[in-house]
Amino acid sequence: MKALVWTDAERMEWRETELPARKRGEVTVRVEAVGICGSEIEGYLGHNSLRVPPLVMGHEFCGTVVEADGETGASGAEAQGVANSGGRAAEAAVPLPDTVCPPLAVGQRVVVNPLSACGACPSCRRGLPQLCAQRSLVGVHRPGAFGELVHVPRSAAVPVPAGMSPFRAALAEPLACSLRATRRALERHPFAGALVFGAGGIGLLCAMTAKRLGASRVLIADTNAKRLAMAAALGVGETANPREEDLADRVRDVFGAGGLDAVIDAAGFPPTREAAMRLVRPGGTVMNIGLGIDGTMLPINHLIRSEIEVLGSFCYSNQDFHDAVRLLTEGRITEEGWTEVRPLAAGGEAFADLVAGRVDVGKIVLQP
Repeated sequence: MKALVWTDAERMEWRETELPARKRGEVTVRVEAVGICGSEIEGYLGHNSLRVPPLVMGHEFCGTVVEADGETGASGAEAQGVANSGGRAAEAAVPLPDTVCPPLAVGQRVVVNPLSACGACPSCRRGLPQLCAQRSLVGVHRPGAFGELVHVPRSAAVPVPAGMSPFRAALAEPLACSLRATRRALERHPFAGALVFGAGGIGLLCAMTAKRLGASRVLIADTNAKRLAMAAALGVGETANPREEDLADRVRDVFGAGGLDAVIDAAGFPPTREAAMRLVRPGGTVMNIGLGIDGTMLPINHLIRSEIEVLGSFCYSNQDFHDAVRLLTEGRITEEGWTEVRPLAAGGEAFADLVAGRVDVGKIVLQP
């Protein structure tokens, strides 16, 4: 099959690659749409130790099942031939019990929860699989969806309607991340006033989710004027450009005497983190979801005296993922007006454009 392979820092190659053998309990998915995540940009630059080249990345995706235990569609012949040239391995023919994983039919459109957990460690027992010490991710610890075909655990595949746009469905994973972070940020603040740093994919999804969760006012701050214009056109909330206006004045104008209840930092750099601590009201919440840089000085005495809650959000639960799928299926959050579709074969150029700041939309989605 053809795949976009990350081979070294800032090097992507569109080339023929071998699909590994499909294991017991896995299904083969023909990829229809796959998004580029900010964490993959860090990997592309060589800044992420979890990703080791050569690697087929891609964990935000939608596709169609072409091969499952005991069933192979015509479009799955390639997958079967590459994975098992002498016939399907004996263990791959043993299906998981239906009570654990109901069977998926060939031809079913699915999205995939890329996060797998051990199910037995203290974090898993506490209902926090996203914090599992043995967690693994499709596209990080195993080949991902920047290719024509990908094997995934059957338990990770979530059916979506056949008529649903694959470009919308591919937003399930980043929406699940954003949904969990925003829920936790607004949990103590009914009818909240919320500031979101960053008008990229995660920031926009956090802003959209905040509105769905009942935020009374949302302000999106970014230094990219074109992205802010796009956010304004979506009607998600007010916008502010800290390079062109005083952000503290803008916050006072938008949120008034009640102040700013919650800040969601989807950028993750010292200036945004410092501004978040300074702008949020006493008793407010600062949610950190952006992984821009690690080390940051925090005004601890100010946080103590103001009883500001500082949180971090890395991933999502299974329920968050299914809730995200539901929001997309119902059309309450869509891809319209803030995403761009490009060919997967040109994915290397897309990464280069993202790094160089030549992309003015919130998300690039690649199509094989």
